[in-house]
Amino acid sequence: MVKDYDVIGLGNTIMDLLVEIEEHKLLEMNLKKGEFHLVDEKKSKELLEKLNDSRCSIKTVPGGSSANTIRGIALLGGKVILYGRVGRDKHGETYVQEMKEQGVDPRIYHDSSATGNAITFITPDAERTFSVHLGAAITLQKEDLLEEDIKRGKVLHIEGYQIEGPTRETVLHALALAKKNNTLVSIDLADPGVIRRNKAFLQDLVLNFADIVFVNEAEAKEFTGHEDEQAAKEIGKQNKIVVVKLGKRGSLICEKGIITKIDPFPAKVIDTTGAGDCYAAGFLYALCQGWPLEKAGRLGSLFAAKVIEQTGVVIRNLDRDDLKKKI
Repeated sequence: MVKDYDVIGLGNTIMDLLVEIEEHKLLEMNLKKGEFHLVDEKKSKELLEKLNDSRCSIKTVPGGSSANTIRGIALLGGKVILYGRVGRDKHGETYVQEMKEQGVDPRIYHDSSATGNAITFITPDAERTFSVHLGAAITLQKEDLLEEDIKRGKVLHIEGYQIEGPTRETVLHALALAKKNNTLVSIDLADPGVIRRNKAFLQDLVLNFADIVFVNEAEAKEFTGHEDEQAAKEIGKQNKIVVVKLGKRGSLICEKGIITKIDPFPAKVIDTTGAGDCYAAGFLYALCQGWPLEKAGRLGSLFAAKVIEQTGVVIRNLDRDDLKKKI
């Protein structure tokens, strides 16, 4: 079977609601700054009502960690498929249509429940705090996955968020299909809280399935108890490619115990939402084109620098050829 797709993604396909907010107002909502909070529909509605009462401006963009990465690969010229579920509502229709317009081949099914949403609170220091109601996203089932698609992909990319709740079984099924069909597995560990709640499970997942692992510095510390280079080497003991994203300090890539340091590209930070997802997009795109790891890291770093210079994850007016020439 010819692997004519670069990356197949599984994700919580949810609408991002981007809100710029002062820190004291964020604290009034009982949310821990900088973390991911999974909420029910009632809590989500309460937060939205508070935002409306505060007359905050809300920007709506299709989102989700894997979705951001898959869309980024498409923007760079890669061939991609995204699996997910949305509601039979306006947000669901918009989500699917915008993914198509941005070059993604969607396997996004409609469910009777509402399209999920992620309220992203952006404080003046550009830090992000998430309140997420998954809605229809958690109804993605293993029967929705087509083995033919995963067989045709060079890489299967999943997000750690999906290992909590009913989509865990779907993720495990996808991973088994990937291993069966010699498709590389890329895992973004997603969030320190997700790791803390599911550490043993994620350690087994990484050990038995992952070929490529993405973490930021906080996630690396939570996962291994170590920092930076030592954390990368610990995760990479089983011949995995490990990427530790260090924000303004750049990133580290570990393969077979060898560390490659990637310098950051200068950027005027407006909003860090999706920076890690776009780093993964650049890295995976380059890897699928056969680029060396150092060059893949540089493309990831440059792509991330572009996204943090605007609000939201959709990069407008991207000249991908010019971007690649800068690597």
